[in-house]
Amino acid sequence: MNSLIEQPQWRIVDQSSLGPQFEAKQSFAIDDTLCTTVGKLESPPTARTWVHHNTIVLGIQDTKLPYLKDGINFLQERGYHVIVRNSGGLAVVLDKDVMNISLIFPDLEKGIDINRGYEAMFELIKSMLKEHGNKVEAREIIGSYCPGSYDLSINGKKFAGISQRRLRNGIAVQIYLCVSGSGEERADLIRQFYDVSLKGEQTKLTFPTIKPETMSSLSDLLQENVTNETILFDLFTTLKEHSGQLLSSSLTADEQLLYEQNLVRMIERNEKVFSKIE
Repeated sequence: MNSLIEQPQWRIVDQSSLGPQFEAKQSFAIDDTLCTTVGKLESPPTARTWVHHNTIVLGIQDTKLPYLKDGINFLQERGYHVIVRNSGGLAVVLDKDVMNISLIFPDLEKGIDINRGYEAMFELIKSMLKEHGNKVEAREIIGSYCPGSYDLSINGKKFAGISQRRLRNGIAVQIYLCVSGSGEERADLIRQFYDVSLKGEQTKLTFPTIKPETMSSLSDLLQENVTNETILFDLFTTLKEHSGQLLSSSLTADEQLLYEQNLVRMIERNEKVFSKIE
C-alpha cells in the first residue's frame, strides 16, 4: 500500500448526500480551502466525498472549442449544469450515480511527485474493491472522455478518472467513480457535445474522439449492485485500516471564511469564461 494512504489520522468530510442544490463550483472551492488548511497542517490529511446531480465539468482546454456556446446550449437543453473547473483535464459527466473522492495531503517539502499522488488513489480504489482489485488497471483508455494515464478500467472499460490540484503546500487528488448507471450513455453525451462544439473544424488543440463502448460503470463491470452507500462504506473501512483514527467533521469557522473567498473566485472564473462565449 502506498505510504500516502498510511496516516495517523484521516479527517472525513462527507458531502455525498447534499442533493441537487449542491453545486460543483462549491466543491472545487472546498477542495482549494482544504488544500490550504491541510498544507498549513491546520487539518490532518482529509478524504472528502461529493456527489453532484446532472453536471458537466469542463476543463480549461474545453473553453477553446470553436463552437462552445452551441455545445453548452446542447447540454443545458438536456438538463445539465455546465461549469469550468480550476484545473486541467477535459469534460466529464457528474450525476447522482457518480461518486467523487478527494484525498488532500500536505506537501511541505515538495516531496510528493504527481505520479505518487495518482498511485495513492489507485491503491486506495484497489483496496476498496478488495475482492476485485486485481482486475483494476491504471492506463489510458483511448476513446474515453477526459483520457489520462491513470484512467481506471476493468477489462479495458473505464469507470474512473483521476486528476490533481496543487495549491499552497496542499495537494488534492480527485477521482470520479461511475458507480452505477450507463457509462456508455455518459460517454455518448460527451461525444455529442464535442461534435456540436467542433462541427468538424480542425483545431490547434486536440480533443478526444469518444467511443462510448470504452466506458462503463462498476455495477455493470462487476455484475453487482454497487451503490454510493457501498462505496462510502468501503472507503471508510479502507481508510480505517490504514490509519489510527478517523475524524468526521464539517468545515471549521476559519475554513468557512476561506471557502467563501474561494467560491467567489470560482464564480468569477466561470462568469469570465462564459462572458467571452459568443
